[in-house]
Amino acid sequence: MIKDKISTFGEYIRGLRENQGLPLRKIAAQLDIDPSLLGKIEHNTRPPNREIIKKLAVIYNQNEDFLLSEYLSDQIAFIIIEENRDTDILKVAEKKVNYLKTKENA
Repeated sequence: MIKDKISTFGEYIRGLRENQGLPLRKIAAQLDIDPSLLGKIEHNTRPPNREIIKKLAVIYNQNEDFLLSEYLSDQIAFIIIEENRDTDILKVAEKKVNYLKTKENA
């Protein structure tokens, strides 16, 4: 799986697993979760927690910050779609993030 290819978090980690020829149950065992839960994460019907993301980074030798960014960007995208909003909202959010960071540092 190529990092520059657009995919969801679940698609990305499923691709990593499949590219290594690993069965779902084996990765689920390493994560200490039920295989059905991992399947739901891979199909984007259940969100992973940060501990699972951290473990996935180790298992697949991936940068943890990259995986977290992939997951969080999915969450933002899903909210925009669910609320039927335009992506212009991202520009507003970016301005607010910058404002809140300056306010926090003051």
